[in-house]
Amino acid sequence: MKKAVALTALTGAAALALSACGAAPEESGGNEAASDFLPCIVSDEGGFDDKSFNQLSFEGMQAAATAIGADTRQVESNSESEYQGNVQSLVDEGCDAIVTVGFALSAATIESATANPDVDYILIDDPADADGDGETDAENIKPLLYNTAEAAFLAGYLSAGYSEAGKVGTFGGMEFPTVTIFMDGFKQGVDHYNEVKDAEVEVVGWDGETGSFTGGFTADATAKNTATNVIDQGVDVLLPVGGPIYQSAINAIQDSGKDIALIGVDADLYETDPSTQDLVLTSILKGMDVSTSQAVQQSADGSFDPTPYIGTLENEGVGLAPLHNFEDTVDPTLMAEVDSLRESIIGGEVEVDSYLAD
Repeated sequence: MKKAVALTALTGAAALALSACGAAPEESGGNEAASDFLPCIVSDEGGFDDKSFNQLSFEGMQAAATAIGADTRQVESNSESEYQGNVQSLVDEGCDAIVTVGFALSAATIESATANPDVDYILIDDPADADGDGETDAENIKPLLYNTAEAAFLAGYLSAGYSEAGKVGTFGGMEFPTVTIFMDGFKQGVDHYNEVKDAEVEVVGWDGETGSFTGGFTADATAKNTATNVIDQGVDVLLPVGGPIYQSAINAIQDSGKDIALIGVDADLYETDPSTQDLVLTSILKGMDVSTSQAVQQSADGSFDPTPYIGTLENEGVGLAPLHNFEDTVDPTLMAEVDSLRESIIGGEVEVDSYLAD
């Protein structure tokens, strides 16, 4: 049976507001925490040191554990074949809440949650709806989803205005909705810039239907070759979508000898990977650390709510990172337009299409 504990407040984490499709987990206050609640996490094959997707989720779980005063368990996956066994290993450890990071773990999460109804599961980046009926397949799974198309729209507009070549590029790991949602938003932002400015900035690597993909989420030779193919078409801004594949993009940029700005995803790459600081124009953020932390805290205090959470610009579940080293390079007028565009998206004056838009 689940062990409920009272929580101390998690300092420094702003509570996420209600979204159109569900409430963000809220932080809880109370007496001094007990330590018998056991939160756990399993990564996808990117590992917890990917400076991005898995790392943010891991940091969120750790923040919750610190607030609770609890120990943790974590398992890194090296391949998809390990997902089912890794999730089961955490059940065997007696975990009360298990965070599974990424859509690739959806099937393993659903199977485990169905077999273990007393364990709370927090599934990041997938609705856990294998049968497609619009409902989460187990009542003890809370999906954490992020409408990153909204933030990527801003990044696309910014990139189009920043580009001197009139070409910006993108490529992804695998052609799944959680990847292409970035690319969709990015292209829509460029298209919006073209419409507003009567410009003709071209997007290389994604045409709205298909594009360039590495076939995985590993920073390897294939990822570098994919990045090189996009770069060779004359882009001066590049958006790689897929955790550590940005590292291969950096290698390709360096080998090209060209002045190409990088767009990060998930985390602020300027902060998580200082080696990128001279390259990163901005990053498209997903608040996985905050939402994961708060979902774990809800599980710990017995207020776990399986209603799917969707991060948006409005509830600050997604956003753009600061320009950092590019602040003096980007035209302030352009940034003012990006800020105004953000408010227009929140207000509904500008619509951004995505599979999470409704």
